[in-house]
Amino acid sequence: MPYLSRRSILAAMTGAAAVGPAAFPAARAVAADTFASNTALYADPSVDEGTDYARRHRRHASYDDSETGAATYPTTVILALHGGGIEPGTSELCLAIAGYHPADQSPVPAGGPVYDYWMFEGIRSTNNSELHVTSTHCDDPVGWSLARGARRAVSLHGCSPAQAGVPAGTSAVLVGGLDTDLRTALLAAYAGVGIVAIDAVGNPDLGGTDPQNIVNRTMTGAGAQLELTTPMRTAMFTTNTRPQRRHTTTSAFWRFVEATRAALAN
Repeated sequence: MPYLSRRSILAAMTGAAAVGPAAFPAARAVAADTFASNTALYADPSVDEGTDYARRHRRHASYDDSETGAATYPTTVILALHGGGIEPGTSELCLAIAGYHPADQSPVPAGGPVYDYWMFEGIRSTNNSELHVTSTHCDDPVGWSLARGARRAVSLHGCSPAQAGVPAGTSAVLVGGLDTDLRTALLAAYAGVGIVAIDAVGNPDLGGTDPQNIVNRTMTGAGAQLELTTPMRTAMFTTNTRPQRRHTTTSAFWRFVEATRAALAN
């Protein structure tokens, strides 16, 4: 697992002070969202955790009992803000990129690096899109904490080819976010294995460059947002339903996961 020293952690936190909680005003619902924020969704009595939605996360244990400052800390978090039935396939990708098989959460590859993760999932049989909260309004306390404690973050999202600005039926990923180095590494990793990848920074809707986007609320104030088109995500599973996706991942799924993990490792 990539780590940072105590000194590097403190330096990163100082440099990111301008993007602390005070920099993010109270959320207002955007036109396409029913809920103004995760907080508003959780407070609504008509929406129940375990029936309508689920939250999963893993924060890997770390400690520092040294006197020299030589101890190290995990540095990466993987996020799926719209998992389950909201943007299908993103939950499974989140787990696998974090280093866990989506079917049983066993480490994969065995002995490989594992990363912290957080996901919000729609688990209704229908109408999961109502549970969508835009990335700039995501204020889940665990998701926030994991992002703020990481130097690097990757968030998984789904979009249509039309939203991505590509022809219908196109399998592609748009790579955005404010982490220029990670974005460059991801674009190169995808190109190296034949995945169509587009720099999304110029896309006003999918570019992921708003500092209020949770993926950019890291210690460095930057992260990488991945928007996968529907055809790309559909090709990743032989049975594209919420109960079966985790069990029916294809070579396209693992090619994407391995490329993403290679970019993070490098």
